[in-house]
Amino acid sequence: MGKEKTIWYHIVAIVVVLIWGCTFVNSKVLLQQGLAPHEIFSLRFLFAYLCIWTISPRKLWSDSWKDEILMILLGITGGSLYFVTENLAVKLDYVNNVSFIVCTAPLLTTILALLFLKSVKANRYLILGSIVATLGVALVVFNGQFILQLNPLGDALALSAALCWAFYSILMKFVADRYSAVFVTRKVFIYGLITVLPIYLIEPWNFPLEGFLKPAVWGNLLFLGFIASFACFVLWSWVIKKIGALPVSNYVYLNPVSTVVFSALVLDEPMTWLAWMGAAAILLGVYLSNKKELN
Repeated sequence: MGKEKTIWYHIVAIVVVLIWGCTFVNSKVLLQQGLAPHEIFSLRFLFAYLCIWTISPRKLWSDSWKDEILMILLGITGGSLYFVTENLAVKLDYVNNVSFIVCTAPLLTTILALLFLKSVKANRYLILGSIVATLGVALVVFNGQFILQLNPLGDALALSAALCWAFYSILMKFVADRYSAVFVTRKVFIYGLITVLPIYLIEPWNFPLEGFLKPAVWGNLLFLGFIASFACFVLWSWVIKKIGALPVSNYVYLNPVSTVVFSALVLDEPMTWLAWMGAAAILLGVYLSNKKELN
């Protein structure tokens, strides 16, 4: 029964990552509709915070000021800084470049874990799986178009987003065992919202209210807020608590699979045989990276 439960935790992590892979398309549509990156983030996290407040314990503060600082850092690395840098990168850079760089987050998480967590040890499956999955991500993202055009600012922002998520995954390890997933996620939402406010001093709100009447706007915002943020962040915190940050973070390699498939369905972007080969390589790499945990 214990092994069956563990498998279910991995399945939940996979579903969450596949949903997050679709959000690249949702964000792209909203950017095309005129919303700014920080406006998209603020709306999705505000909606998610209102949702989670209905099921969250009324406890306002962490057990210590050190833990409260950790919650602030989680709100920055997994919230404001991550999403703003990612969306800005998508706006400035080629989507292929951004997708590939952001999906190096599991590799960066592994490196940080080896540096800062004594309990984490490298093994051949982890190393081989990371290499195979990274190659698979490259095949899926470039999708048969091997023309890498660099944009230094966009690439730097995408790398910043990947580093943010890596730090978020590691920091989550320090609070996941002592606080409920709902409480931690609520903290991430509120501190994400608070720490994004300074951006409005530089770039004030500009999106017109009548724009929210468009189905393409409110439909994508509802998906990002309720499904991709509220539900997925709670589940992500929960599975990290159950099986650990490192095995869970490796599933981020699956992100491009759902991104490419969803793009093909919604944006009519073609998916070549190389992309299918890349998807298979990602699945193999994720399996190898988590072989020890699944066996």
